[in-house]
Amino acid sequence: MRVAIAEDGALFREGLVLMLEAAGHQVVGCVPNGDRLLPLVATEQVDVAVLDIRMEPEPEGGLTTAAEIRKRFPHVGLLLLSHYAETHYLMRILEIGTERIGYRLKERIAGVQVLMDTLDRIASGEIVIEPVLAKRLLQSPVGETSDPIAMLSDREHDVLRLMAEGRTNNAIASELHVSLKGVEKHIATIFTKLGLSGDPSVHHRRVLAVLAYLRARRIEV
Repeated sequence: MRVAIAEDGALFREGLVLMLEAAGHQVVGCVPNGDRLLPLVATEQVDVAVLDIRMEPEPEGGLTTAAEIRKRFPHVGLLLLSHYAETHYLMRILEIGTERIGYRLKERIAGVQVLMDTLDRIASGEIVIEPVLAKRLLQSPVGETSDPIAMLSDREHDVLRLMAEGRTNNAIASELHVSLKGVEKHIATIFTKLGLSGDPSVHHRRVLAVLAYLRARRIEV
């Protein structure tokens, strides 16, 4: 995989390079800000661009650069990194796209296995959300009995959380130690209870529907 990096922290930037190269990936460029990443992506073949959310040329320059990359080079995957799991960052990222994109905490991708899994999933077309943020989004306010989420069983809640992280049916089955058919049945029930379309012709319909629903509920958070 060919990866480009934009990160203003020199030590973390070099650490990413070492991990990627140790895993057999090619780092085509490593720059300190978004202004220098754009021409790099324009001239090199890049599979995934890794960007720090908070970097020049503005306080959240990584998001601005990611949006421009997605506009000009829609085939390039995007992994946005931060020290903090912030809901408003996720909402901005969802505006950029819901495919081939990820939002992870820097401390979580400091290990080779997590970083490689995240990049592989993004390159394959998935959306990857930091699990702690997905869980926070799915926590229903106390006493809000009319909330459709409250109608879900505990198992359906777990399935929906993993769907919101962009997990495949097989990955959900493995995570929850249930059969694939069981996962498919839970997903069908979730869509019915939430009143969401289950049209199989829509690419990544589960992720799009779940995230659209969460965005409508939690954009004020």
